[in-house]
Amino acid sequence: MLKVADILGESVVDGKGLRTVIFLQGCPHHCEGCHNPNLLSFEGGKSYTPEILAREILAKMTPIHRGITFSGGDPLAQAEDLLHVIKILRKEKLNLNIWTYTGYLFEEVKNYPVLREIDVLVDGPFILSERDISLPFRGSRNQRIIDLPKTFITGEIQELCL
Repeated sequence: MLKVADILGESVVDGKGLRTVIFLQGCPHHCEGCHNPNLLSFEGGKSYTPEILAREILAKMTPIHRGITFSGGDPLAQAEDLLHVIKILRKEKLNLNIWTYTGYLFEEVKNYPVLREIDVLVDGPFILSERDISLPFRGSRNQRIIDLPKTFITGEIQELCL
């Protein structure tokens, strides 16, 4: 079961193009200045099976959507169930573009199987002293926007060119 705080049908600030965004409940990082402090607790939100969550996500998507984004909280705190959701989504939409935000560094989670199913990972904790609202798709300068397929092919972190 996944704990989901909200599903937003349309967003243009959580990745390239029009996206459906799933905000997962719970985050172990508790970054100072957190953008979603109401999602820190692992209590709350609504429980979903991977199958039901995938169905709800797909129902919100239109032909003009570029993809989906998992945010939070921290989606990788629910990595195993997230993997099941993404596999279901990929069966339905082969070319689905998937972004995921996490407070973990890529180096800490690089062996999580779910990362092989994600296209872009925005990694790293939000650091208030490095906050920069001019940056696209991230809140602080330390965070990276990582092209995961290229990173796994090359064996070195490949940041997405925006």
